[in-house]
Amino acid sequence: MNDKELNDRVTSAVMLFKEGYNCSQAVVGAFADLYGFTPEQAFKMAASFGGGIGRMRETCGAACGLFMLAGLETGATDGGDRDGKARNYELVQTLAKEFIKQNGAINCGELLGLKPKTVVTNIPEMRDEEYYSKRPCVKMVESAASIWLNYLKNK
Repeated sequence: MNDKELNDRVTSAVMLFKEGYNCSQAVVGAFADLYGFTPEQAFKMAASFGGGIGRMRETCGAACGLFMLAGLETGATDGGDRDGKARNYELVQTLAKEFIKQNGAINCGELLGLKPKTVVTNIPEMRDEEYYSKRPCVKMVESAASIWLNYLKNK
């Protein structure tokens, strides 16, 4: 895969988010075919991680998508493979540090500037111009996809 095709995946992730997929779905969906997944499978796999995991405003869904990709790339498939687990955890920690470096936090609520006592609901917000103007989510999706792109280019 050439650099242009890889670079297009960052644009694809942003477009998927703007089409209504959650932050995690957008990141995983943009790279899913590299790991043998259809877009539909990727969207289902990542569906629960949007909005900071189930809209609970915990770990950013875009970062969760990034970590799912790390698992697809380096995840251990043998329960006793301690070295494989360690390699995967090291990669996740490296990716998390880069995400925090670029964005200042990894917690969805912090990234959104929500107060700690913000009421959590299961109802997604309407995606309109107001939503995109007040939310940094597009930037988080772009950041996570770019971090993964850089990992792929440098591995």
